[in-house]
Amino acid sequence: MYAVEFQAKVKNGSIEIPEEYKTRFEERVRVILLSEEENTAANFIDHLLQHPIAIAGFRPLTREEIYERI
Repeated sequence: MYAVEFQAKVKNGSIEIPEEYKTRFEERVRVILLSEEENTAANFIDHLLQHPIAIAGFRPLTREEIYERI
């Protein structure tokens, strides 16, 4: 197996292989993607739980208020 590492930007779901590697990768390849940044909804929810947004006048619903709306 021949392996190289390079950084690329994703454009419309595609990654361009640098010129110096294009002839080596013309058939089937194995792709492993690693992101430099975490960008998931779960991480955003974790972030909000750790750093809640303060909104003036906000009051969470009581249990009774939640169930009376069902």
